[in-house]
Amino acid sequence: MRLTPTNTFAGNPLDRAGDRRDDPDWLAAQAADPRAQAMLLWEGRPLIEDHPDGPRLVWLPMDHARDLVPDREAFLGLWKAAPVFAVEIEGSVDPADGPVRGLGVFHEMRAAAALLPGAEAAMAGAAKSLFDWRRRHGFCAACGRASRDACGGWKRVCEACGTEHFPRVDPVVIMLAVHDGPQGPRCLLGRQSAWPAGRMSALAGFLEPGETIEEACAREIAEESGLTVTAVRYHSSQPWPFPSQLMIGLVCTVDSDQARPDQTELEAVAWLSRDEARACLAGTHPIKPPPPIAIARTLIQAWADGFDVAR
Repeated sequence: MRLTPTNTFAGNPLDRAGDRRDDPDWLAAQAADPRAQAMLLWEGRPLIEDHPDGPRLVWLPMDHARDLVPDREAFLGLWKAAPVFAVEIEGSVDPADGPVRGLGVFHEMRAAAALLPGAEAAMAGAAKSLFDWRRRHGFCAACGRASRDACGGWKRVCEACGTEHFPRVDPVVIMLAVHDGPQGPRCLLGRQSAWPAGRMSALAGFLEPGETIEEACAREIAEESGLTVTAVRYHSSQPWPFPSQLMIGLVCTVDSDQARPDQTELEAVAWLSRDEARACLAGTHPIKPPPPIAIARTLIQAWADGFDVAR
């Protein structure tokens, strides 16, 4: 099986060293390694520099990064045996106007993902998810007491009751519904009112407890469009660090083309033929497609290129 990543934020090249990062002495040795380097984030935004080959993450020696921000780091893994960390700066004042002036510019993560090489976007996305989780889980969910960072940022421990907390990932099904009727095969796109004018995308929703991926796909399609799913095929997945989701990309067939937007999640729907989907992706159709970093665009492209649920 090929593991070639097809989606933005996939393809993290690091060895996460999950079997070693729970050892405080080992982690301390990694941070002290002269090869150790760290990316910088400010409130979830990575620091990016101009480079002859295009925008790149700014990497600082670990000791320099710690001088800027002590006690606010996460161990990301090993790159060819060299330790890689992330350090986050907090506060409302842009550090690019102060302590890191001249090193680069902090970009919002969606914009950064569109600029960076795939591997760097994946590493930055993982760092953002870790810091977001840590920010939201400073207190133990079991007893309410303060928890402390452990395992290089991959665990929090409550010293009052001993409960260990680990980063959570929220699974989301995102599916392109298709129907083959008298007008030929067409795919269904939906629109949320908050999106930019003309933007439409695949339907999506969170998995619920006790639900399979296929069941979640069918429920979300029924809730948002009133259609019945008859078959489901997996395409690919995408880590989505806003704040920490796993997008499970599917293509599904539905029983009819009589879609009815629920007016809660969706305000409008549209059916596109393969030619219309190609025009949408090319920017020559009135409907605007999802942005290039979104797995929804990958699904539309795959279907336009012939991806078939029955195969």
